[in-house]
Amino acid sequence: MDALFVTPDSSAKAYQELAKTFSAIEPPTWSLLLAESCRAKGFEVGILDSDAERLSLQSTVTRIQDAKPRLIVMVLYGQNPNSGTTSMIGAVDLSNALKAAGVGTPICFVGSHTSALPKEVLAYTCVDIVLLNEGVYALHNLLRSNLRSDLRTIKGIGYKVSNGAAQELILNPPEQIVPQDRMDVDLPGYAWDLLPYHERPLDLYRAHFWHAGFSHDKRTPFAAIYTSLGCQFACNFCMINIVNRVNNDDGTDASHSRGMRFWSPQWVAREMRKLADMGVKTLRISDEMFFLNRKYYTPILDDCIQSGYGFNMWTYSRIDTVRANVLDKFKQAGVNWLALGIEAGNQMVRQEVSKGTFREVNIRDVCKTIHDSDINIISNYIFGFPEDTNETMQETLGLALELNTEMANMYPCQALPGSPLYYTARSSGWELPQKFEEFAFLSYESVPMRTKYLSAAEVLKFRDEAWQTYFRDPSYLALVERKFGTIERRNIEQMSEIRLKRKLLGD
Repeated sequence: MDALFVTPDSSAKAYQELAKTFSAIEPPTWSLLLAESCRAKGFEVGILDSDAERLSLQSTVTRIQDAKPRLIVMVLYGQNPNSGTTSMIGAVDLSNALKAAGVGTPICFVGSHTSALPKEVLAYTCVDIVLLNEGVYALHNLLRSNLRSDLRTIKGIGYKVSNGAAQELILNPPEQIVPQDRMDVDLPGYAWDLLPYHERPLDLYRAHFWHAGFSHDKRTPFAAIYTSLGCQFACNFCMINIVNRVNNDDGTDASHSRGMRFWSPQWVAREMRKLADMGVKTLRISDEMFFLNRKYYTPILDDCIQSGYGFNMWTYSRIDTVRANVLDKFKQAGVNWLALGIEAGNQMVRQEVSKGTFREVNIRDVCKTIHDSDINIISNYIFGFPEDTNETMQETLGLALELNTEMANMYPCQALPGSPLYYTARSSGWELPQKFEEFAFLSYESVPMRTKYLSAAEVLKFRDEAWQTYFRDPSYLALVERKFGTIERRNIEQMSEIRLKRKLLGD
């Protein structure tokens, strides 16, 4: 085949004990998109998801050798903002193992971490080529080449040239990202049929615990899709837009390439129909800002209502873009969960990291409005922003307990490669993680960013204690039992019994 798109397994180091039961296993969204894009151009492609199949390192190497691809593409994305970086854990291990096994096939890396730090990724001896943004057109041109002598002519890639005993790292001029008017054409869909177990491939994947109403029995089959790419905002802590990067200047961060592109409602309807026919009931819409542009989300929701897919869906929204007059349509379409980026309880802290782009809204009123439409809320909170103190983090925890939403994600703040915060921390002389595991929110080696007033250890300790406080709070457990059931409450209690070990805290 021309290209094999590989998802390496980094779950054990990234999630610790949570990986066994409670963490989600998401379909390899970008492998599916890139594979279908290349297949539409006439290339023969395959997908290997060693994460979902839980393959050992040696088994993965053997499967790649058996496939005999011209190009091995490590696709390093994920649905959490840090996933492109934490996926490097498994990607580097696997690439080293392939080289050690004598595999001479060029190994290419693509993903958010690669877009953020292309030269650093290319410097690994196990990496032969990098794609500089989402890589669609660069990949097409790469597969048209001989993958060796004509690399210098291909825009949007980085590669190596031997210079005596040394290796010179070359970044070619950037390639464009797929423009709005070519989205349906050049990213024509998802290659669902290339996943393993062709009859019911999505049984391998499991939804987030809470998405299934805290019931393990309802987590499969599961799928996740985008209806749009990117975000028009430029929050300091976020690196999502770094894959839109179209220049090679040092210091380029995600805020320099913000923007959104949308697939047509017809494209989305076609993909949803495929998933419904494959038996999917639990569906994540992974867009950063689905609840933003009614021109695009209204026809999608109308199709869900008219077609009766029966999906249990969740989508994202900022707290200041929720429109009360369309929530009933969201619910009717099957959106049972809305993820809100509340981030911080202190308004000054929130405004600082969002570059002042948050409108002043009453978070309590927004949550009540959503609940009045019978939609559950996942509140996202971050501890350890640059201006955070113990007092402001306590405000965030206090707000979380007061709102008492059906689910809460609590993250330690990370200066993620590609985010404006990464360069702020670096210019301030703050110590940054030296290993990929240290960027993982839930890993043993996690090292969050320090604040102006607190150490990284203090931030991590507060976050872990806050998580335990929330999920053991009697009011929260009573809410879960009332809305979802006694077994589901017990499932949460079992989850809260898992205490993460942290190297930074002396474990």
